[in-house]
Amino acid sequence: MNRIFALNKLIALDQVGVYVLTKTDLAKAFPHEKEKALEKSLQRLVADGVLQRVARGVYLNPMARSKKGWVIEDIAAVLRRGHYSYLTMESMLSEYGLISQVPISRLTLMTTGASGLHETPYGTIEFTHTKRQTAELIRRTVSHKGRPLRVATKEAAIADLLRVGRNTNMLDRGAMKELNEVCDHERRGRF
Repeated sequence: MNRIFALNKLIALDQVGVYVLTKTDLAKAFPHEKEKALEKSLQRLVADGVLQRVARGVYLNPMARSKKGWVIEDIAAVLRRGHYSYLTMESMLSEYGLISQVPISRLTLMTTGASGLHETPYGTIEFTHTKRQTAELIRRTVSHKGRPLRVATKEAAIADLLRVGRNTNMLDRGAMKELNEVCDHERRGRF
């Protein structure tokens, strides 16, 4: 693949807000490339700094102008494309000020896709599988303009942490009353 052609295609994708791509996306963007040739081209583009490999099979255009402050969330969305995923547990409890420690460079998400841990240059992305129905997940989350992923409500983030059963000792004492209320709701099946 010609480097100029690749750059022009990446610029065109960037202009429509696409800067995180899977290998499959790139195969569609360069349909004349055979599988082995595409693999070599991707290796060359990464070596030249035209693309950045951020996870297995996922690439980022580092020169993209459409990048916002939510790069790691954009990567997470691409990693579980086709599944419902939202920020919750430690990530959201930290944003809500309900835990005493701030998880640095780590996103915690629930997903209808597979559980998994992904180390990226932008931080660690941790997916935990949920069997909840999409309608219930939408009810438990909110969307913020410009943010790529939905986020759990305060109550849902606490309930998710309890359900997963980890780091509950991180909750601030001020959140304990709220924690007890969430436990009561959990027992009644409301969250």
